[in-house]
Amino acid sequence: MDDALRQQIGRRGALALGAGALASSPLWAQSLVDLGFSENDGRRPLTDAFPGKTGMILQRTRGPLLETPMAAFDGALSDDPATPNDRFFVRWHYADIPLAVDAAAFRLHIKGAVNRALSLSLDAIQSMPAVEIAAVNQCSGNSRGLFGPRVPGAQWGNGAMGHAVWTGVRLADLLDRAGATGSHVKFAGLDQPPGDAPWFAKTLTLAEARSRDVIVAYGMNGVQLPLLNGFPLRLIVPGYYSTYWVKALDSIELLTGPDTGYWMEKAYRIPTAPRASVVPGAKDFPTAPIGRMLPRAFFTKADAQAVRGIAMGGDAGVAKVEWSIDAGKSWHAAQLGRDHGQYGFRRWAAVLPRGSHTVAVRATNVRGITQAADPIWNPGGYMRNVIETAKVTV
Repeated sequence: MDDALRQQIGRRGALALGAGALASSPLWAQSLVDLGFSENDGRRPLTDAFPGKTGMILQRTRGPLLETPMAAFDGALSDDPATPNDRFFVRWHYADIPLAVDAAAFRLHIKGAVNRALSLSLDAIQSMPAVEIAAVNQCSGNSRGLFGPRVPGAQWGNGAMGHAVWTGVRLADLLDRAGATGSHVKFAGLDQPPGDAPWFAKTLTLAEARSRDVIVAYGMNGVQLPLLNGFPLRLIVPGYYSTYWVKALDSIELLTGPDTGYWMEKAYRIPTAPRASVVPGAKDFPTAPIGRMLPRAFFTKADAQAVRGIAMGGDAGVAKVEWSIDAGKSWHAAQLGRDHGQYGFRRWAAVLPRGSHTVAVRATNVRGITQAADPIWNPGGYMRNVIETAKVTV
């Protein structure tokens, strides 16, 4: 562990704080939501009202939903794509979130089907071998506001995501210390449900949990986790949607069978159909828990001076980013910035010919999965990865 980060956490002690026809070709005629590329992300005002956050798009006050403006992701090919902590999106399910955490008194409990139940202090966790991983954290409903017909839920633009370098310990090391014997691993945090609502908890199979890339993080971009992003500990599951990235993590429970709780059996489920897409209004279709992310490419700047953006491969690295100005008849390779690992953002840029264009951009990951132009729809507004377009005059 970095000594400066250890001292920072120790020094703080306590941290406070409808139905209709699906558009036949949205790639070339997106009109549902104009996100824009200006500093205020189109017509949506920004807020500085939340501790440790500046210039965020307010989706909801309690529990907080704060979206990152696309301008915050912008940069040259040579720039690090990490999203600044004070611009990193926020998503909590319940209003009763931890507003203060006593770092000295905090304990992470590992229980259930284990040989040794553990109650670990932050000091004990931080004394274990530290690892770092660059990974994109993306809400399952990122871009829900672009679905047509519209669906209920937070009307996110494209900014319910962020790339950070996460510092922590491997979850597998914690499981080994406890002598895990179960088949599934359930995670919960300090946020509390109202009344009889189900406690927010998510579960991975033991095999998924033992991946060397899954970590329990206490650091984010070289400093301690911000309170709104999960201090003191957060589960990091690279390549998976952020519903599994449990914040303010204080409970790891080994189960002997699948989790039948609400947040696995009822919530965050997607159609098993290709691309999680069904006909609007469809009911009684088979579903499965949402899981791995898909490749996506985004514009962060599109004007007469520059066309550029960021891309991610989902659960695999970005192999290429391509652009088109003839409605997808031909595609051209974009320039790529440095590869920051299989789970991170990768910057791209393109030089366009003079004239007025509708520019499309798509990403392909190393598994060979490429974004498609045709729309998807599901009632949760999940897993959008439709090709993005922008109008540009060079």
